[in-house]
Amino acid sequence: MSAVLAEVPYVANREFVVRMEFSSRKAVIKAMKEYTLRRSVDYRVYESEPLTFYVKCTQYRSARDWLIRVSMISRKYCWVIRRYNDNHTCTRATMSQDHSKLNSNTIAEAIKLLVEVDLSLKVKSVIAEVQSKFNYTVSYRKAWLAKQKLVEKIFGGWEASYEALPIWFEAMCHKEPSAIVHFETMPAYQGDDLVIDIRYGNNNIVPIAFAIVEEETSDAWLFFLSNLSQHVVTRDGVKLISDRHESINTAVERSNGAWSPPRAFHMFCIRHIESNFFRKFKAPYLQKLVVNIGYLRTVREYEVRYQRLRERGEAYTNWLDRIPREQYALAFDDGYRWGHMTTNLVEYINSVLKGARNLPVTALVKAIFYRLNELFTRKRAEAEARINASYVFSEHVTSKIHANQLASGNI
Repeated sequence: MSAVLAEVPYVANREFVVRMEFSSRKAVIKAMKEYTLRRSVDYRVYESEPLTFYVKCTQYRSARDWLIRVSMISRKYCWVIRRYNDNHTCTRATMSQDHSKLNSNTIAEAIKLLVEVDLSLKVKSVIAEVQSKFNYTVSYRKAWLAKQKLVEKIFGGWEASYEALPIWFEAMCHKEPSAIVHFETMPAYQGDDLVIDIRYGNNNIVPIAFAIVEEETSDAWLFFLSNLSQHVVTRDGVKLISDRHESINTAVERSNGAWSPPRAFHMFCIRHIESNFFRKFKAPYLQKLVVNIGYLRTVREYEVRYQRLRERGEAYTNWLDRIPREQYALAFDDGYRWGHMTTNLVEYINSVLKGARNLPVTALVKAIFYRLNELFTRKRAEAEARINASYVFSEHVTSKIHANQLASGNI
């Protein structure tokens, strides 16, 4: 029988054969895992030495049951199957829903192409892919670990990424002197173990400043808003549109007037108010009325719709009255909203940065920098194209008018 040498070799009937050769010990183990997953069986390691790898079926009961022994042949620089019994008396019924050999490393290899295409791939999608490929349903934790390992393999470890971040920022600021980077570090503990906690600037309405924080807290928002007011907001009358999250309200109150009139005007997204209203009253037939009240531009129109809501129940208007009118209604905003009623603009930036939040921190910052750079370059080209097209059209119209005037003898 001729020998076969490959990373994970198989013969036509997808079985092992004696004298089959493998390029490495790793290739041997990979082939065994794939075989047992495909056959819905499992094995137990009986001998694992530097030069020998010997396993048997977990249901091994006699010399006739499945076993395989592979040894390293030094003179050939390969691993060779020296003994093999292909008889499996166990059946799939002996297997559990999951498989012990279907570990996170195997899963990571199986989903590699999917994650490279879409870093925001959901864990449930990983589970579905494993089910499709191996016919096993793995646990949520195993699928999550597989994705984390793959992201780390592609983009580097999470702690190493934190260590590399200051170096990358230094290089970025060297190339772009107008860029501003602010770090705040502090010791953080989980039990007795010190963990990393680095915070710096978050995407809001427009992609001017970003902050990466541990969670949405008043301290995190104060950090972001303080830096935004110091480095970006340079004039009075700026509007801040947000949801009604208590952490944002608290940060605004703690900002020493930096985000209060006349310096800034804090207003609420009408879609978030609509969502809060529905969560409170479960009255979908009134949601549109609440939104319309916010969009009305005159006090008279506002009062008509407000009264209509009140007629449906005083509880509805009592709830709405707890929100200052200037924070949600165009009729009372003195023009500071410039017609913007929602934070929907942020969704566009989220689409540009899709999947980036799943990356280790330095890869995340790089993704934000490069993707926005590409976005700005593309938008600039589109704007210049529109300007040029407008100029050509204007020249054409002017020439046509001039020609008509000549024909009519007016000039």
